[in-house]
Amino acid sequence: MTDTPPTAEELKAAKNRLKQEQRSLTIKRFMANRLAVCGLGLTVVICLVAFLGPLISPHGPLDINPINRLKPPSMENWMGTDNFGRDIYVRVMYGTRASLLIGFSVALLSSVIGVAIGLYSAYFKPLDHLLMRITDGLMAFPAILLAISVIAVFGPTTQNVILTLVVVYTPLIARVVRSNALVVKEQPYIEALHALGSSTTRIIWRHIFPNTVSSLIVQASFVFAVSIITEAMLSFLGVGIPAPHPSLGNILYDGKNVITSAWWMTVFPGAMIIGIVLGQNILGDGLRDFLDPHTNKAVSKR
Repeated sequence: MTDTPPTAEELKAAKNRLKQEQRSLTIKRFMANRLAVCGLGLTVVICLVAFLGPLISPHGPLDINPINRLKPPSMENWMGTDNFGRDIYVRVMYGTRASLLIGFSVALLSSVIGVAIGLYSAYFKPLDHLLMRITDGLMAFPAILLAISVIAVFGPTTQNVILTLVVVYTPLIARVVRSNALVVKEQPYIEALHALGSSTTRIIWRHIFPNTVSSLIVQASFVFAVSIITEAMLSFLGVGIPAPHPSLGNILYDGKNVITSAWWMTVFPGAMIIGIVLGQNILGDGLRDFLDPHTNKAVSKR
């Protein structure tokens, strides 16, 4: 007697079970990575505090009260007030929102543009010489000096800060993607796809791009963190988010002249910057270990 072949419904059910098992295994592997879990947890907590924290305060980020200027932390003003009587707690929360928005936007746009540049540079040699010389020229300048130069031309607005940081950090992602794509391009299965007549677009985006995603995610998390630091530096220097709109950088700038008498104006925004960057760096290290096949084998053995 011969076994009857499985029906289409049975094949579909088996495929769904396999996907669920793979998903659960991936979640277990991720939860076993303490760095990634801690970094993700810290980032989520900061995001929740930044977006939900102002809801429990009666003050606004632009409310001025000269009578209460430079008041220390109290039950009414949890993080004290600044030199205009504005509530530091609310301003730090709104400044953290702005920093997270800028970091996410820069990481996303830099990844999209950097992936396109890196993939096509690796695949087409004539294009590689042109695009890589441009990225080399951009990377030759210190990031902060290049950002200040671009913003000095276009003006200090939130949109210009985002676009400037995209210009500054896209070459980093393009370089990483290109180096991985060059390795994948030389694999035998890519040559087989050429022999089978697959289109260039299909080869680049269907077969080369997925093999660069792991390094791309790690690099994007780094860009997220360093963009927040750069934005804070620009705002501190007066060429970032314009006042009176709150930013962690311009809050630090307001507190630099009264750091000895009003320490809370620098301690709290500085601590928030440290928390955001620390969470992103830990998350990036954890994702690097999680996405590395050799590390995955070691975790699986443990």
